[in-house]
Amino acid sequence: MRISKEVKVGFVMLLAISLLFWGANFLKGHDIFSKNRFYFAVYEHVDRLAPSNPVTVNGFKVGQVESVDFIPDYSGRLLVKFSITEENLRVPNDTKAEIVNLDILGSKGIDLQLGKSADLASDQDTLTSGIESTLTETVNQEIAPLKQKAEALISTVDSAILMISTIFNQRARDDLDSSFSSIRKSLKTFNTTMSRVDGLVAEEREHLNKIFENVESISGNLAKNNQTLTNSLSNIEAITDSLAGANLRQTVNSASLAMRQLTDIVQKVNNGEGSLGLLVNNDTLYQNLEASAADLDKLLLDMRLNPERYVHFSIFGRKDKDKKKK
Repeated sequence: MRISKEVKVGFVMLLAISLLFWGANFLKGHDIFSKNRFYFAVYEHVDRLAPSNPVTVNGFKVGQVESVDFIPDYSGRLLVKFSITEENLRVPNDTKAEIVNLDILGSKGIDLQLGKSADLASDQDTLTSGIESTLTETVNQEIAPLKQKAEALISTVDSAILMISTIFNQRARDDLDSSFSSIRKSLKTFNTTMSRVDGLVAEEREHLNKIFENVESISGNLAKNNQTLTNSLSNIEAITDSLAGANLRQTVNSASLAMRQLTDIVQKVNNGEGSLGLLVNNDTLYQNLEASAADLDKLLLDMRLNPERYVHFSIFGRKDKDKKKK
């Protein structure tokens, strides 16, 4: 059987197209002859994740991202479809599909964090999604506390500078200059005074030496007369003991009794009791004495005016008396 040239050309073209299709998918990471499993994950944002990005487990590539599409519910969420080409990989249903950074340049991929459930995820299941913090977010998280502390420090420094500016105004600076000038003058005066004191001490050194000698002599005399002083103190102590042993209590009691008796007498006099009380409180005697004094004044006046009534002066008094007798 002879095959025509047209059939041969068609067969070659079909084989070429098949090889081209297989090569294109192979370059994309699809192996059309392998049995793949497909899974889904829903994300709020994919952070530049694109189809053909790898899917890894513990750093080992086990598949690739197939597509990234919006969910048709107008929520803005994204549905990512990815395939698993590794036949020996068991995917529990609590596995988490997390978008991660593959390198420092920011290449993205999906890292499967295998769960511990005994139930496996079925083909076309939707897995739990997650997004790894980016380098920028990590740096921001680390720097944020430092930033807050720096801002607080800057605020404190600003307040301190403001306070210093307020305190050290022109008037304060003038006051400080005056204070330092006064301190310099005080130190100068102190130095002058100390110089004078040094000179005075130098001049009076001999006098001070005599004073110290006298003090030393006095202390020596006190040391020599220590026994005498001890005896004197003993005598003083004996005298104080004698005074303490005296019957002072009885004397004080007697004085107190006398004061009470005197108080009773004064009270009786004030109450008009007894002769002295009557004399002090009754005014009859005073009135009688005043009347007697008035009468005595009248009598003395009459005696001065008419002395002949009371006294007779006559040289010949006997004759007159004899005549009267006859």
